[in-house]
Amino acid sequence: GDTTAPRPVLDGFSLRIAPGETVAVVGRSGSGKSTVSLLLPRFYDVTAGRVLIGGHDVRDLTLESLRSVIGLVPESSFLFSDSVRDNIAYGHPEATDEQIRTAARAAQADGFISALPEGYDTKVGEQGLTLSGGQRQRIALARAILTDPRLLVLDDATSAVDARVEHEIHEALRGVMAGRTTLLIAHRASTLALADRVAVLDGGRLVDIGTQDELTDRCPLYRSLLTDPDELGSVPHDPAGEVAGAFDGESAATGLLEPLPTGPATARPDGAHPDGAHPVT
Repeated sequence: GDTTAPRPVLDGFSLRIAPGETVAVVGRSGSGKSTVSLLLPRFYDVTAGRVLIGGHDVRDLTLESLRSVIGLVPESSFLFSDSVRDNIAYGHPEATDEQIRTAARAAQADGFISALPEGYDTKVGEQGLTLSGGQRQRIALARAILTDPRLLVLDDATSAVDARVEHEIHEALRGVMAGRTTLLIAHRASTLALADRVAVLDGGRLVDIGTQDELTDRCPLYRSLLTDPDELGSVPHDPAGEVAGAFDGESAATGLLEPLPTGPATARPDGAHPDGAHPVT
């Protein structure tokens, strides 16, 4: 049999994010980008190294307290078979209608929700009205905003939307991200405008980190990602926005109901960090 040890998803990976900073992570498919986003809320634990928030190892915190400070918007946004209102209020069930609408407005979702047959009482999810990918992502963003998190983890919250909707969401995100620490997993070049710095991954290793201009000047991999139509150079659109009858990948959607992994994680980040930072190592 093959006794070769599995290659770590992340190896020698160290990334420090300052409080209030937005860092985007880019890399080819399979480079470990999305794994990075799942380490903070402990959907995976590292097998070596540490993941720290404000100097605290995430493994020393309860899952409840850890996830209460993190707003997570996964790439495929899961909706429960329930009303739009209850979907947004999932992480904050005692929220008032006004708080829910404020979060929806911040996520650029209030307009299309109000136009639904029963507004915020419209049932969505597999047993209800089918929404487009962009609409689902904005509801998931409103859900994250409502909990008023210190940390935002966004796995390209605009990967399933067209350019017009993407612009609306980016305008919303700029306001929401102000003063918050944000980790942004980017799948298209336009998302990078939201970031203070960009981290480039290749095969689980951090190749370079810097501003867009710095990376354009010195990082060949970054330049190739920007022009590769299969990577950041792609221009996807939102077909479900035009054909609402399709389920738009709902059966494949993942979200906060995913079970914790049972096997050992293969991520092996390392690196120590000064107190007061919000590092992702």
